[in-house]
Amino acid sequence: MPQRLVVVDHPVLADRLTVMRDRETGHAEFRQALFEASAILAVEAARDLPVNEVSLETPLEPTTGSRLPTEITIVPVLRAGLGMVDGFLRLLPGARVGHVGVYRDEVQHRPVDYYERLPPGLADSYVFVVDPMLATGGSAVHALDRLKSAGARRLALVCLVVAPEGLKAVEEHHPDVIVWAAAVDRELDENAYIRPGLGDAGDRVFGTT
Repeated sequence: MPQRLVVVDHPVLADRLTVMRDRETGHAEFRQALFEASAILAVEAARDLPVNEVSLETPLEPTTGSRLPTEITIVPVLRAGLGMVDGFLRLLPGARVGHVGVYRDEVQHRPVDYYERLPPGLADSYVFVVDPMLATGGSAVHALDRLKSAGARRLALVCLVVAPEGLKAVEEHHPDVIVWAAAVDRELDENAYIRPGLGDAGDRVFGTT
């Protein structure tokens, strides 16, 4: 496994992941579980953010405290990554949000661009790329390529379920990027789906399956 992989061990996160794995879970419950799991992952992934010391007045006396940096960006890989944005914004409400639209060619299993909209100032921002599934790694590597081309330097990839093949691809192409995940699954099948996985996250989030 990549040295820069962090698997988050948290009982609430494990519970929400189990809900999402269950084939009987409907899209509303799946969406809520993804929101809650994403908020937990956001707390963990934000551990590496620097803080600025500030002076303030409590109701009783002066003191000092810590504030997060102002430049934080969340970039979902469309479309499934959209399901993770609200969980991150719950913890990081001042973050900017960019979008990278990539779909996987079902024959070649290669990423295909269809949309990109990124906020300014990426060179000075702490950027969280979010996508529930890291399968072949093609979409994630492509999104990270695009963000680096746009100037991003401080990048983390946050996923729910990852496959060893996807982790290897990210490590080979972007060894500087930390990958945060809830679980590392066994393998990809012949259709490049993660096993045991949780199905097509985009379809299950938006009720299109």
